[in-house]
Amino acid sequence: MIDHRKLGRELDLFVSDPLVGAGLPIWLPAGSAARHAVEEYVRELERRAGYQHVYSPPLGRRELFALSGHLGHFADEMFPPMRLGGDELLLRPALCPHHALVYRARGRSYRELPLRVGELGGMYRAERSGVLGGLARVRAISLNDAHNFCTLEQVGDEVREILRLIRQAHAALGVRPAGFRLSLRGPGARYVGDDASWARAEELLRSALDGVDHVAAPGEAAFYGPKIDIQVVDAAGRESTISTVQIDFDKPEKFDLSYTDAAGARQRPVLVHRSLVGSMERLFAYLIEAHGGAFPPWYAPVQLLLLPVDAGQADAVDRLARRAVDAGLRVEVDAGGSLGARVRDAARRRVPYVGVVGAREAADDAVALRLRDGRSLDPMPAADAVRLIGAVVAARSAELLPAG
Repeated sequence: MIDHRKLGRELDLFVSDPLVGAGLPIWLPAGSAARHAVEEYVRELERRAGYQHVYSPPLGRRELFALSGHLGHFADEMFPPMRLGGDELLLRPALCPHHALVYRARGRSYRELPLRVGELGGMYRAERSGVLGGLARVRAISLNDAHNFCTLEQVGDEVREILRLIRQAHAALGVRPAGFRLSLRGPGARYVGDDASWARAEELLRSALDGVDHVAAPGEAAFYGPKIDIQVVDAAGRESTISTVQIDFDKPEKFDLSYTDAAGARQRPVLVHRSLVGSMERLFAYLIEAHGGAFPPWYAPVQLLLLPVDAGQADAVDRLARRAVDAGLRVEVDAGGSLGARVRDAARRRVPYVGVVGAREAADDAVALRLRDGRSLDPMPAADAVRLIGAVVAARSAELLPAG
């Protein structure tokens, strides 16, 4: 069975060290390169969809989380407070309290709505040691998060647009959802808000899911509102949530958020929580297993590995490497050991493109490309090879050759 923890070690993607602690993985250069490419893609996707990105600190005073409701409903999953002077500071278990403060940093008009506040930010959960594992369950979480503040009339369209963006991101990354879940209230008193608000929020989510196969999941709602959860299944058959959309009437009330409507009256916005791809940790736990470590070229840690046949091609390979790096590609040169051993190592590392340069290729400023799937291309001008790889990367294609 494919296990992302084993592949993560073999491919030097991440490491866990007891000196750091359980559930606190360190991303190594290869894993960081892949993650950075995905983060850039998601940020740009959001930017084009009208999101404004912010930075906020991963901790806050106790009063912040008491106001948001996290201390009352989430305290068991939060780390103990740190005392500094007269303050108690807590690592945040979610980003929404900080984003509520972004919204209320100044007065807002209806003309600004929807206001979409995005961040790839850190949050922390005091998970039990027994449930931690690789990247799938961690204590330090880097979440692709956003909070969209809108009028009640805008909520339906906003949720439908979020679902469209989720599908677009999943297609580019190679995520194959296992199903959609409408997570609703269950029995018990752990929820906040009145019945009318919950009913309205559920109605809006059901409307956005019209025509989408989904299952109802009573008891799986957030403490402040219902949500749409998009599920994936890992190699061991375990199901988890990778993307989510949530409607929240509670935080705008608690933080006294408002906007001025067309008539000059003060109105309360609705808060839509959403994550297109979830946390980087859980996302990559899934992607490593889904692709068997052979990521699509656009976020492969090394996109092109150059192999000179012998020392006589060192200068030609260096020139080609500089050209490829200048074109935005992630490139390495491997000149040690036999050519066969280096080709096998490239296959072990799942590098999508291997460029072999012998004496003839060096003389002609050319390169012979070998593809990860075993295909070999005839020698071609080095500039053409760089353009070919660049076209596949720019298209964010899962294929190794350009369409057509």
